Amino acid sequence: MPLRLPAYHPIPAPDQKAELIEVSAAQLQPTQWCVGLAEIWSRERDFAQDTRQQRLAYLRGKPVPLIRSADGAMWMLDRHHRLRGLIGIDPGATTWAYVVQEIPTAERHAVLSFLQSQGWLYLYDGRGNGPRPADQLPTSLLGLEDDPYRSLVWKLKQEGWIKPQPLIPYHEFRWAAWLRSRPLPPFSSKRLDPALAAARQLVCSAAAQAMPGWKGNKKACR
Repeated sequence: MPLRLPAYHPIPAPDQKAELIEVSAAQLQPTQWCVGLAEIWSRERDFAQDTRQQRLAYLRGKPVPLIRSADGAMWMLDRHHRLRGLIGIDPGATTWAYVVQEIPTAERHAVLSFLQSQGWLYLYDGRGNGPRPADQLPTSLLGLEDDPYRSLVWKLKQEGWIKPQPLIPYHEFRWAAWLRSRPLPPFSSKRLDPALAAARQLVCSAAAQAMPGWKGNKKACR
């Protein structure tokens, strides 16, 4: 079952003149309800191999797009998995970001309404239920729920079974919703293996051909 997400405006990329600001990763407010913990754990392992300065140098090339409200609160529009993995090993970590837009109010409801009007909120929980009320979104990356299906899609992308679609918001969650509507053996973010063989066949099948990133006619699925 495809997600019924609203129309969206593309998230502006930083131009060469954009000012990057250094911000506390833990203080950024998320714009989605859940993550795939399998990807979080993978990113934690990667970050653990580097020093804090090496991480910061790497993150300069992956700046976080932000909405900033009048009281200085910052809402991240992307990079949830990367930064959740970062603060998992370094709670005081900082990252680089750029401001997409300043919102001239400090009212949470008004900021959320703006984000929703842009199609920049993901309001489905870790069980695929929603959309839930925007004002109930977690206010910290540490409060995000685990969605095992999002973990499964991350693994399938890592293996090359699904083509990345960076311009489509919540692309992985769209695939997660599609797989959620198909029969799969029981699995979890800690134990993806029981579902992987069946999931690979499903994402390569003709039934998935309308999904962005489908590779069923490519070598990866043969």
